[in-house]
Formats: sequence, structure tokens, C-alpha cells
Amino acid sequence: MKRLLTLALILITCCSYGAVIPATDSKITYIGRTLAGDGTVSYDWSGTEVIVKFKGTSLKMSCTQEGADWFNVWIDKAPVAREDSKFKNEEGNREVTVCSGLRKGVHQVVIQKRTEGGQGCINVESFECDGEFLQTEKPHSRHIEFIGDSYTCGFGTEAASTKEPFRPEEENCNLTYAAIAGRYFDADINLVSHSGLGVVRNYNDGSPESTMLDKYSQTFDNHRKELVWDAAASAVRPDVVVIYLGTNDFSRGKQPTIEKWTAGYGKLIAKVRANYGDEVPVLCVSSRLNPLMHYYVETAVKSCGFANVHWTSIQEDVHNVTSDMGASGHPNYSGHRKVASCMIPYISTVTGWEMPFKTVE
Repeated sequence: MKRLLTLALILITCCSYGAVIPATDSKITYIGRTLAGDGTVSYDWSGTEVIVKFKGTSLKMSCTQEGADWFNVWIDKAPVAREDSKFKNEEGNREVTVCSGLRKGVHQVVIQKRTEGGQGCINVESFECDGEFLQTEKPHSRHIEFIGDSYTCGFGTEAASTKEPFRPEEENCNLTYAAIAGRYFDADINLVSHSGLGVVRNYNDGSPESTMLDKYSQTFDNHRKELVWDAAASAVRPDVVVIYLGTNDFSRGKQPTIEKWTAGYGKLIAKVRANYGDEVPVLCVSSRLNPLMHYYVETAVKSCGFANVHWTSIQEDVHNVTSDMGASGHPNYSGHRKVASCMIPYISTVTGWEMPFKTVE
């Protein structure tokens, strides 16, 4: 009898050690476009965040992965410029140890997808901790949506120089102008961005069947493209939408006609309006690479027929082309800080948010 009681005690101890919850549990918070179903949550957009709060010393994530992605991790803090740790997840991995060896107590962990949809898609199945799961704290009260290309994805942000080729492990959306502006305003962000895409013309006329005008309507960036994003069903409504496109439309010494550009850009603004209504300001930004683009963006905004749509431009000398550059002619963290510093005053003006005296980082 004593042996049976001992065995029962061991079984109870083993069964009660730790906790497992499905990815769809309401205690978990997701920031970005995701698809939930059958206990799993799937996503591929760059910058998508998962926030998990638990009492214990370690956290594991069960998942399946298409392709390969890199993720940033922060423990007991909101995302800052430098992550606490990072990990790579690739096909075949079913379990990831997100963190371990923490002090006993309550911890909140943020997991951010730092690579874009072209690299991979993750299907999160469940989380496990060695204690108990708690309700996550509420996200920031402010939210910014950024629509962009490789600059917004963080293409090459961690490369040593502009001569370096693209490497997935050096793509980090958390070091972009978008993430920097979000941190400055204490705002959550979501990124609808894909390298090489333009409004009506992609880089060097590549992939003509899908521009950002098409991508913007999708739940996923590069996977299950038939699924349409339902903004009305989302719990998040941004306070402002920033569009930073045009570099690829003007790539390789070419550009679309002003008529084609204006029509396409107007359709993109109309999609934003359909998602969020007239009260959400839209800030349209032209990049530094071609002065003609400034005129194109201004013309598109003035002719779109919507109120509360604004425009500005990033001038050529906003950053240098040496120490401010990462892989393949894309800005690194230093360059992105300078771009963010140009956008921040305009975001402040169109939203009415104050500009605090703080470091842009």
C-alpha cells in the first residue's frame, strides 16, 4: 500500500510539473497580422511579436516552421534597440527553448520575428513553462502601422558594410526607422513590408504579379496568399499609418508614368481607408534615392481624394553612404536612426502626440 501511495505521489508530481497552454490561449498577446485556428497561431510578417507572461524559470515553444526565421527575445522589458538574445528556427525544429535559468518569479517575454516572410513562416502550437502562465500586460495604448519595402524589413541592418551581401541572420527589423519611431513614441508597431516591392513596379521589374498594392490585402506576406486580411476582425486599430514606398518603383534608372503611379498609390491609400476609416491619419513618405519621387508622392497625395493624408520626403543627404550603410546599399542602424529622426516630427504633428526630450534609439 505504501509503495502504491509513493508511486501515485510521483505520478502527481510529474503531471503537475509546469504548465502547457495552446498558442491561442487568451493569456498570450500577439502584435501583428496572424491567423489563429485549431489551437495554433501562424504568421510570417516581419516584426510580428508574441508576448508571454509566466511564473517560473524557463519557457519553451512548440511549433512547426516553413523555411527558416530568426527571432529576437526580450525578458522583463519592452523591446529596446538590442535584444537580450536571438535564435534561429528552421524546418524540423519542433521545440524551442526561448529562455531558461531565470530567477524564480514572474517574467514577461517578448518574441519578435526579425526576418521577413520571404525567409519563412512559423506555426506556433503551444508554450510550456515550469510554473504557471499568467495574463500578459496590456500592449501600449498607441499603435503605428508601417507599409514598406526592404528598408522597413531591416534588410542588411547588421551587416559590416555596404559591400556585404544579404544574409538572413543580419536582417533585423528591430533596428529600422519603423521600430525606432515606435520606441520613441512608446507605441506598438506592425509591419506590412517585403523586400523588392513597390507600389506599381517592383525592383528591376521583378515579380510583376505581386506589388505591395496586392500584398497589403493579405493575411500573410509570402504564404497562403489567398487569405485576405480582415482588419475589422482585428483587435488593433492603428493611430497612424506610415507608407514608405517608391525606391523599387524608381529602381535601375526607371520609373512608372505619373499616371500609373498616382492611380496605384491612390488605390493603396483607399485600402488603408477601407481598413481604418477617415479618422486615422496617413503619412506618405518618399525616399532619398530620387528627387523626382518627391513630386510623385506629393502628386499622389494631393490627387487621392481623401482627407487627413499627408506627405513628406527624406532628402538625399539624410545619412552618408559609408558608415551609415549595411548590406547591398541599405541603411544600418545608424542610418535608420537618422531616417527616423526625420519622420518623428511629422508623426507627432499628424497624430497630435507630443515630442518628448529623449534619445532616438
